[in-house]
Amino acid sequence: MPSSVSPIQSIDKLFRPNGRLFYGWWIVVIAALIQFIGGVLWMQSYGLYTVVLHDEFSWSMTVLSGAFALTRVESGLLGPLQGWLVDRYGPRIILTVGLAMFGIGFLLLSQTDSLLSYYLIVFVISVGVSLGGFHTLMVSIVNWFQKHRTKAVAWSQMGYSVGGLCVPVVAWGMEWDDWRTVAMISGGMIVLFGIPAVQWIRHRPEEKGEQIDGIVQKEEEQNKFRDAGASFTWQDAVRTPAFWLISAGHGIALLSVSSVIVHMVPHLMKGVGLGLTEASLIFSLVSIFQLIGLGIGGVLGDIFNKRLIAMACMLFHGSGMLILAYFEAFPMLILACVLHGLAWGTRGPLMVAIRADYFGARSFGTIIGISSLIVMLGMMGGPMICGVIVDTYGSYEMAFELVAFLSLAGALSFFFAKKPQNLNAA
Repeated sequence: MPSSVSPIQSIDKLFRPNGRLFYGWWIVVIAALIQFIGGVLWMQSYGLYTVVLHDEFSWSMTVLSGAFALTRVESGLLGPLQGWLVDRYGPRIILTVGLAMFGIGFLLLSQTDSLLSYYLIVFVISVGVSLGGFHTLMVSIVNWFQKHRTKAVAWSQMGYSVGGLCVPVVAWGMEWDDWRTVAMISGGMIVLFGIPAVQWIRHRPEEKGEQIDGIVQKEEEQNKFRDAGASFTWQDAVRTPAFWLISAGHGIALLSVSSVIVHMVPHLMKGVGLGLTEASLIFSLVSIFQLIGLGIGGVLGDIFNKRLIAMACMLFHGSGMLILAYFEAFPMLILACVLHGLAWGTRGPLMVAIRADYFGARSFGTIIGISSLIVMLGMMGGPMICGVIVDTYGSYEMAFELVAFLSLAGALSFFFAKKPQNLNAA
């Protein structure tokens, strides 16, 4: 018998489960805005900065990749403390401090004139990005959603993808005026728009008189619903094989992601022969298909096995890297962007949702923070491996081949990451 519920009614029930807009969706919108700011101004534009800094100061790609790797080391080491602070004090305070550091860092970047000052400034920016970005925002979303958790995470990450689409605007600004002017404007935008926006963030739905997913339940049912997914402390989580396998798979995935973020634009310019704006336009295709992937992952992740979807995405990551290694023809570059973007977008929200499904929301901030100690190795290793190889051999072919091979190991990690037994059921 066909359902009597129309698509419009289904959408209305999703966003207005109690007849009014669920505040959790405002959290998602704000998270998307903050990730847009971080994506367009720094994470996805870093490849542009490597090119202009290399041209102005003649710093090697290894040195510039090392600065990006430093940001990932900092993020990983900060992760456990950051997670504990967010779990204890809530995300709003941590986001405010982080965005202030992020904005100040960009203002300082516009004045840098030496490698030492650049590394110190990048450190300030990276602390700001970590505190004022992804992990802190995800703690809030995980606490607001359960039934629609993967959708909420995926839709919030669309801000990052849209930021990637705007990278050509940053490139145009650098060519039209100067990278220092772009950095100064970026710092001002973060302070003027980012900090006010996060004042609307709330840690848990109870702070706004709401309940998880906006669904009205009796108090005992609500507690049972929350506790069903809140069995693991961080001490419990790290004793499970799943914690380490997910962390390893996630880290290897980001090995591929960070390699593309830092080295795709330089590869397209130095290896393929494109200009800065042309290279940034092709790079933006990754974000287009990442955006599509987020839509796919947000739907599939709430229906099918997240672990197996993530495994398939790793194969896409590896295939995309092999195409970048061997082909320079425009259609093949497009295919590489399609594969990498779809894999990145589809897999991304699953990394948050699968941890929340496996370990619950109670200590989520601390758990994901500890996991970042492993994940950072991939985010750090990708740029460094590629930078050293290209400086040594003058080509990205071997570097991208190695990253593609490691993607297979990531696929196996997700395959074996079975859900641990719920402690409440033990």
